[in-house]
Amino acid sequence: MLLRKVESFLRQTGMSVTKFGRLAAHDPRFVGDLRNGREPRSALTSRVEHFMNNFGENVHAA
Repeated sequence: MLLRKVESFLRQTGMSVTKFGRLAAHDPRFVGDLRNGREPRSALTSRVEHFMNNFGENVHAA
């Protein structure tokens, strides 16, 4: 489920997978690991979802 949300976010924003991983999860390999079956714990999932939900607000505020 999280992978679908991340993939959709990446398509909509045009952000690279490594940049997303660094910004959202502090791990540049995060998306690649998700694609290979990684299942992050709930705290990390919440942090990544929070990043995606607030990304537009952060861009407009800058």
